[in-house]
Order: sequence, then C-alpha cells, then structure tokens
Amino acid sequence: MVDGCPPRLPLEVAEIQADLERRRPGQSRLTTQRQEADQAEILSGVFEGRTLGSPIAILVRNQDARPSAYEDMKDIYRPSHADWTTEAKYGIRAWHGGGRASARETIGRVAAGAIARKLLTTLAGTEIVAWVQRIQEIDAQVDSLAVTAAHVDESLARCPDADASARMVERIDAVRKQGDSLGGVVACVARGVPAGLGEPIFDKLDADLAAAMLSLPACKGFEIGSGFAGLELTGSQHNDPMRPGPDGRPVMLSNRSGGVQGGISNGEPLLLRAAFKPTATVNIAQQTVDRDGRAVTLEATGRHDPCVLPRAVPIVESMVALVLADHWLRQRALDVLPRD
Repeated sequence: MVDGCPPRLPLEVAEIQADLERRRPGQSRLTTQRQEADQAEILSGVFEGRTLGSPIAILVRNQDARPSAYEDMKDIYRPSHADWTTEAKYGIRAWHGGGRASARETIGRVAAGAIARKLLTTLAGTEIVAWVQRIQEIDAQVDSLAVTAAHVDESLARCPDADASARMVERIDAVRKQGDSLGGVVACVARGVPAGLGEPIFDKLDADLAAAMLSLPACKGFEIGSGFAGLELTGSQHNDPMRPGPDGRPVMLSNRSGGVQGGISNGEPLLLRAAFKPTATVNIAQQTVDRDGRAVTLEATGRHDPCVLPRAVPIVESMVALVLADHWLRQRALDVLPRD
C-alpha cells in the first residue's frame, strides 16, 4: 500500500514490473533458486493509467514457497538470523520462513520505489543508479557521474566494472558451491537532486537515507560522501570549494559531502554506500542452541542467496527513491511564498 502519491501521475504496471524483475529470485545462478514470477497487480489508486491521489494497493502473489523446507529447523535458532530475537520480542514466531526478517518483504519496497522513481523522474529529472561496488576485497572502479542502469544490468554481479565483475562472479560461484555466503557494498548515485531537500535538525536527508538503508535485511553499514575515509583528511582538504554557477547558484568543485550539507541537499549528486553482511543461512555446520537451551549443531538446507548484493541493487535504488520523493513533496509544501 502506497499512500501520499500525488494524483494524475502517469503510471503503468509495467513500470513497477521492470524493477520487480531486477529484484526477483531465481534470475541467475548467483541468486537463490526459488522461482517466483513476482507479477504485480494494481488493485486500487490508479485509473486509466494515472494515479488518483488515493492509496495505491499492489499485490504480488507467492508461487514457490516451501514451508516444509524449514521443518527441521523449527526449534533451532539459526546463527546471526532473527529467529532468537523475534522470539525474544514477541514470544512466538512463524518458523516456516524468515518472516519479516526475510528479504521477501523487500518486494513491497521495490514496488513502492518504482512509483517514487517515476515521480522524481517526471517532476524533478532525478536519476538513481546503484551497483555492486565491492564483494569481500574485490573493489570496482566506477565513474558515478557516467554509470547507467543498463551498464550495471549487463553484469551477473550487477557491477559495471567488467574486470571486477568477472572476479566477483567467480568468487560467488566458488563460495556457493561450498555452501557458504559473501557480503559486500552497494554504491548508489542520485543525479539531478534539487538543492534544499531535507531538514536541519530531525529528518536530515542523510539521516533518513541512513535509516532507509539500515532498515534493509542484512545491511550493517552506511556511508555518504567521503564517509569514514574523511577522517584521514584535514578540514581544508575535506571541504568542497565552490564557484559561481551559470544560474547564480554555487557549484561544488568536489563532492566529499556526498550531495548533503547540514542535512540538506546542495544540488550535487548524492553519493552513498551500504554494506551488506554475508547471508546468515549457510549449508555449513554451525554451533547454536535450540528452544530448550541445548547446544546443537545446525547444517541448514534450503534455497538461499550465496550473496545478496546483486539483488540488493534495485532495493537500494528503491529506498533512495522513496526518501527523496518524501523530501521533495515536503519541500513543495514548505516553499510556497515568493523569494526575495
């Protein structure tokens, strides 16, 4: 359910489906082999190809769920999964899957993000592109100002650096055959973001982006601009110098701020990175405990991503689109009086 989308935005289900195709399981040997068509159905909020301003309901049906695959693990807490923490919070859990800790929930984020992306593209000219920047120590060389989604999607690993992509695919394949998993970093750029989005105290743009990324399953870290590398510089080295722009607004000569200063966008491209841990469920014997507090050894089975990074790319883009669309609409509501 998507609420708050303005009326009269042209929207077709095919535009939502395009992003769902990039997220769906079973799309390559590097992902879980669960086969889901992930066909979106718009139930309400759109009429004759335009949004109505009312909530937009989208339905995607599961077709290849296998609850019985979790039978042997129903009383065992999977290491680094949400089994124990969910039970600690609620005193009950649905053991026949990951529940709300499953990446399956991200299908709603991607469907909503497709609408937000359409709004931003149509009204602000904003373009959002994410890619796999790193898997373990394999780091890509990518020009964030030139990279395109088409180039990203040419790679099984969703990495637009051909050399790094080949090594990533080889590494994921090797670990998949061992029954293990890998983590890495997804980078994202948003070009054409207007200056002035975000709030100076609470709801800072970079804080909301961080919250959006860290709300994703398996995401363990967030950076924007120079991130942690900025601590190696002095203030004079880290500052982004300015020059007058053609429209009278300042233009940054560098972008170590990542497009955000003081919690507010400055008109430069947003540059962020999200770190994802290795998939928790692996087919290798691990020490854990069961619901009765007994030490047990778990060797999990099932269809799990050996590396979540390739499928995380459209999810990261969607969350960035949702945050930017929210702030764009808020700014439109705020900035209504003539400026001096």
